[in-house]
Amino acid sequence: MTNDNGQDFMDPPSGGGQTGADQGGTPSNNGGEEAVDQFTAPDAQDSEAEAAAVSETPDAYAGVSRDLLEIKRGIEDGMLRSLSTSAGARSFEAFGAAGNIQGVAIGAGSDAPNPSGEPGLPALTVYVAEPTSVDSVKAAVVDVMGVRAAASDDVPVNVVVTGLIDAQPHRFRLRPTPGGISVGHFRITAGTIGALAVGRTAPRTSRLMILSNNHVIANSNGAVFGDCICQPGPTDGGRCPQDQVAILERFVPINFSGGVNYVDCATGWAWPDRVRREIVYLSGGSPAFFRIGSVPALPALGMVVGKSGRTTQLTQGRITGLGATINVNYGGGRVAQFRDQIAIQGTSGLFSAGGDSGSSIWTWNAQRSPVGLLFAGGGNVTFANRMTRVLAALDIRLYT
Repeated sequence: MTNDNGQDFMDPPSGGGQTGADQGGTPSNNGGEEAVDQFTAPDAQDSEAEAAAVSETPDAYAGVSRDLLEIKRGIEDGMLRSLSTSAGARSFEAFGAAGNIQGVAIGAGSDAPNPSGEPGLPALTVYVAEPTSVDSVKAAVVDVMGVRAAASDDVPVNVVVTGLIDAQPHRFRLRPTPGGISVGHFRITAGTIGALAVGRTAPRTSRLMILSNNHVIANSNGAVFGDCICQPGPTDGGRCPQDQVAILERFVPINFSGGVNYVDCATGWAWPDRVRREIVYLSGGSPAFFRIGSVPALPALGMVVGKSGRTTQLTQGRITGLGATINVNYGGGRVAQFRDQIAIQGTSGLFSAGGDSGSSIWTWNAQRSPVGLLFAGGGNVTFANRMTRVLAALDIRLYT
């Protein structure tokens, strides 16, 4: 099928069932290839290779002292050790006082309600499940994690209560389907379409794809190539095959075995006539549309961003944390650690809620440059993968 710019895209290989034709991931001849990737859980070497391939943005930490970064890395390592020995226990039950710590990021001294650092200067932001004091957090970091440098009174620490950080897995049918709207793998509840994309290498350059989270359209590693993706998502009434807009095309497996994750993302191969480039929002109760840019921007502290998602629709927020390391609960006793994440808080009320997972996050300006892919949240803090990591991990470019 030829799109509005004259580019030819291929239809997905299956007609509309709940799964691919053979359950094993081999498409028909319409798919343009004889076999597809086998999705297996990444090992430690995979995580290290991914980290090296897309390193943390150097200038994101401009002005941050080496001592502060070393303390942050020490907390990250302590969180990971705890996760690997807790056998999937809920993180705040896993290891004493330090188990209250859900994540850590580089923030600014004025981000928290009761900041300990000077306004505007770099500080550690520590995300906790239950309210506690700065002194208690420092004690846990020193006594349990062994990060002695954190005991110094000169180390600025913000404490932000998020509760347990959950992957946000949870309203109208629209064709062609825009971004910012309910979608889901046929076995989950509902999430959000972030944007459209195409592959960077053949044969995926001829596939028009929707971008969302693994836990939204790949059932948290529990799906296979060809599985039905419906719009709206099942909890909003979507059914397969009548509401199918895409089939599962690729996902980055989430490591639940004590390894490090950087992205929660997946692509669905869409029928070109069933999707559209625009993002939806409600204007006067009726659907209205806008476009975002295709070239990602680097996140920065204080950057004003926006998103349109299935649950909270169009919202504005501000980036309050960079390089966040968080332990994310996916249900069923599965907890995964993510590093190098972006933390966002709403400028007026919540920035996101359950069901907004998969939304693209973009700069609140005329360019609307994509910055992140929303995937988790707790309290009034939303967490997103860096969009540059998402595009690299899935070998795609945005088609917006």
